[in-house]
Amino acid sequence: MGFFDIFKRKKSDEKVSNEESVIDESQLEENEQVTELEEKDEEEVKEESSENVTIEDEKKTDAEFESEVEELVAKGDNSKEKKAGFLKRLRNGLSKTSNKLVGGIETIFLGKKEIDEELLEELEELFVTSDIGINTTLKIIDAVRDEVSRKVLKNPEDLKNSIKNKIFEILNIDNSLKQVDEKPYVILVVGVNGVGKTTTIAKIAKMFKDNGLKTMLAAGDTFRAAAIDQLQVWADRVDVPIVKQQEGSDPAAVIYDAVVSAKAKGYDVLIADTAGRLHTKYNLMNELKKIVRVVKKEMPNAPHEILLVLDATSGQNAINQAKIFNEAVGVTGIVLTKLDGTAKGGVIVGIVDELKIPVKFIGFGEGMDDLKPFDAKTFVDALFEKND
Repeated sequence: MGFFDIFKRKKSDEKVSNEESVIDESQLEENEQVTELEEKDEEEVKEESSENVTIEDEKKTDAEFESEVEELVAKGDNSKEKKAGFLKRLRNGLSKTSNKLVGGIETIFLGKKEIDEELLEELEELFVTSDIGINTTLKIIDAVRDEVSRKVLKNPEDLKNSIKNKIFEILNIDNSLKQVDEKPYVILVVGVNGVGKTTTIAKIAKMFKDNGLKTMLAAGDTFRAAAIDQLQVWADRVDVPIVKQQEGSDPAAVIYDAVVSAKAKGYDVLIADTAGRLHTKYNLMNELKKIVRVVKKEMPNAPHEILLVLDATSGQNAINQAKIFNEAVGVTGIVLTKLDGTAKGGVIVGIVDELKIPVKFIGFGEGMDDLKPFDAKTFVDALFEKND
């Protein structure tokens, strides 16, 4: 099964009967509950509108943004870049992370023929400074100590292989996209400002479109200045339609309209942008919860995926963001961006280990083709590949 096979295959090609249009009593009750929540939400929105909320804008002119888009599209179409293998590009993107983590391991092992407590303590410090996280670091080191005591590991090279296998085991959890038997396939994209949400949405849309799926976007970030215009530019570049309203509109209403439109027009996939104010803002989480409830009014099983975009350069703060967004809306997958510009890529290990949320996509470059479905083996192999 391919990564983008998101729709369950029907057992037969039988025609749709009129019975499918009948709404059962349980669904009616659920819709009534959502309506009550919506009425409460409307009151909350009115209260929020009176607050002086500071929105962090990107301060880019239209010309600057157009220039940035042109540059990214050009990189995505670069023939030399296309000829380079995915693994080679990933290795290049992970070189800083690899040199920090794996290079550090080799430095610690240099000249040592046996595994002692001093070596393990140095490894522990290295893992923490590589943003793997204290809890995950202790888990790995304790497991190594146990193997050393049982004589499973006899030398530093055995230890290095053991660490590689343990990182692989942590990351190797099911990250396939959820399969459904309804359309559209609704993906809600969340994350704080500045993590690359807008370009990530465009790249994911391109991947779905390249796989033959009719894809639509929804401009649900109605609070940040220019967010709607930026997503419109990307929609034009990828050549997919977008549902939008004016700045300051109710995000839940925009996304609800997009779901209705996508259903009516027979679209396969709907990818919705959302606001990205600081994750410590309580009202942002309320807005995201409301969006989920409103979407469920039209499609009880949606959103089918809630993807959290995280910036690998943010280190431990990325774990904190993941915890808060997950508690609010139940994140189903991580999109880790900017792996090419940081020595903090180890954060991915801690996030998956602590939250058991799979990584679904990783971004290791700026081109349109530099976002790919995550594969644990490929990632770990690239991470432990020696970079000259």
